[in-house]
Amino acid sequence: MTDHKSEIEAAKARAAKQQASTPIAIAAHYDARAGRVVIDLSTGLSIMFKPHDAQGLEKAKPEQLSKIEISPSGFGIHFPALDADLYLPGLLEGFMGSRKWMAAQLGKTGGSSTSAAKTAASRINGKMGGRPKKHKPYVIDVA
Repeated sequence: MTDHKSEIEAAKARAAKQQASTPIAIAAHYDARAGRVVIDLSTGLSIMFKPHDAQGLEKAKPEQLSKIEISPSGFGIHFPALDADLYLPGLLEGFMGSRKWMAAQLGKTGGSSTSAAKTAASRINGKMGGRPKKHKPYVIDVA
């Protein structure tokens, strides 16, 4: 049987160390005039970001952003109207969502980019009848 008290004490020590070395949120609000979420940190600095840049807030309306809760540790930001949570240390490192979500956002940006080469290739394809049609595989029913 493991000693749970020592595990709990070790976890508390790790949490205290992280809280001492990482800024925590002490206040948060939505600035409707600027269209940004503002988080005041324990260091005296504030960070702000556009809601549509953060996972879970992409389609949020200003009234849904009006109430923001801070977790007891100060590491979490919760939007009750959206049931969305953001992790402050991740935000400070520039992560606005999960890896999968951020990759999808980057893919959208890359797919919508234009260049002279892309335009030229599109014109050439258009002259040849456009993109080749995708052929469906033949299915033989043996019943």
